[in-house]
Amino acid sequence: MARPGSRVTLGAVWRAFWLARSVVDFALPQEIYAPHSIRTEGLLTLGGLFPVHSRGADGAPCGDLKKENGIQRLEAMMFALDQINLDEQLLPNITLGARVLDTCSRDTYALEQSLTFVQALITKDTSDVRCTNGEAPVFVKPEKVVGVVGASASSVSIMVANILRLFQASV
Repeated sequence: MARPGSRVTLGAVWRAFWLARSVVDFALPQEIYAPHSIRTEGLLTLGGLFPVHSRGADGAPCGDLKKENGIQRLEAMMFALDQINLDEQLLPNITLGARVLDTCSRDTYALEQSLTFVQALITKDTSDVRCTNGEAPVFVKPEKVVGVVGASASSVSIMVANILRLFQASV
């Protein structure tokens, strides 16, 4: 219950919504190729790599949520994108979207996840692929990211930058 004279701002409600959505999105796999991810629509899409989960045990890639070092960094990026998108003077007629991936505090998993950023840059020859009913399959190509924010460790950032550089993506 709110104290007399206190106000709940729209920004606070929006941040609470984003946190709840982030936790749900990370808990429920959105896609097979990037199960620990968040996507928001925009004319231009920025990629993000953050250690939202800790390193997993017993062969699992991801463990518990990292509230301070993981979720807060994710929230900071999403908040910054919201502020940029709300300012009509800053980028007129352009909205920024995001494709944020979880590194699970593992450099090898971060590298594997970052390959989803380059999938949009790869052209696939599907001329010889057919569905069981004989029709050509419909492939949904991931959106192209124009740059990547993160990762939190320099070693991971260097590895990801080298992979993205091979495909002439921006880091």
